[in-house]
Amino acid sequence: MTDADSTWLAVQDAGAVGAVRRTATRLGQALGLGEARLSDLAIVASELASNLYKHANDGVALVRAARRGGRAGVEIVTTDKGPGMVDIRRSIEDGHSTSGTLGIGLGAVARQASEFDAYSLPGAGTVIAASVWEAPVPSPEPGFETCGLGRPMSGEELSGDGYASRLTERGTVQLMVCDGLGHGPLAAIAAQAAEAAFRSAAQAPPKDVLEHLHRSLAHTRGAVATVVELDTGAARARFAGLGNISGSIVDNGQRRMMVSQPGIAGHHRPTLRELELPCPPTAVVVLHSDGLSGQWSLDKYPGLLSRTALVVAATLFRDASVRRDDATIMVAKARE
Repeated sequence: MTDADSTWLAVQDAGAVGAVRRTATRLGQALGLGEARLSDLAIVASELASNLYKHANDGVALVRAARRGGRAGVEIVTTDKGPGMVDIRRSIEDGHSTSGTLGIGLGAVARQASEFDAYSLPGAGTVIAASVWEAPVPSPEPGFETCGLGRPMSGEELSGDGYASRLTERGTVQLMVCDGLGHGPLAAIAAQAAEAAFRSAAQAPPKDVLEHLHRSLAHTRGAVATVVELDTGAARARFAGLGNISGSIVDNGQRRMMVSQPGIAGHHRPTLRELELPCPPTAVVVLHSDGLSGQWSLDKYPGLLSRTALVVAATLFRDASVRRDDATIMVAKARE
């Protein structure tokens, strides 16, 4: 997804709290949420944004549509580099923070949200993800839990990065992350073409899917792209890539890199090759564009891997997106 229905909002003043609430409720109305859930959504959005304004540093809120099983809800992700919390579970349970730091209102957020997850590290900030759906909440797909986040570079409305995932008839999961050359509308067209080609590609191994992307992007300025297939039964990951999309498999403190070939999908590619790496059920797979630094390490975040793929992705996105560039990350982990 190129996140066309996503809005990023910096929360630096009191006015931003209302902006987050209005953005969330407008999206909820557009997606067909009923009045009761819109009211709950307004509470969730207001509490999360208020916490950022009152207690955090560099607070940012993402409001976007979440789609699953043919239905849609509203997802809000907040990140900050504030004081963090020693015991985030207690802050959620009693809805307050004895230290006066970020934590106030989290109990209300957890109660009103359909889904809620959070990660906090003292001195390093907090990441919170909450979604509001009409009941019943659609069940997640089995197997790997996958999540992507993307944001255009400052000054641009459209991102030239893209990502997508799909289940195959073989019961495996395929992921794709791409980066259209350059920035702005033409790069976004290339990324959108890559996403469409990935979704329409035949049920085939990553090398063949990447070849399909290459042919489909000939009318665009081109993109770098990586396609990964995760097979839980075989505990292996197969992948094929062109250009500088970074891919890693992290397990038990070890990080294995997926090395792509030089080239540009749509314009120049060598004879494509497909590689394979071990990917046990405990592993986490991370793909990202060069808008994120590759110097991240999950060892810096104790307990993070017990959180959802969305919270893992948002945490790395917050800390590794240090370049002035379009930035996209995708995370996959076995569903617990």
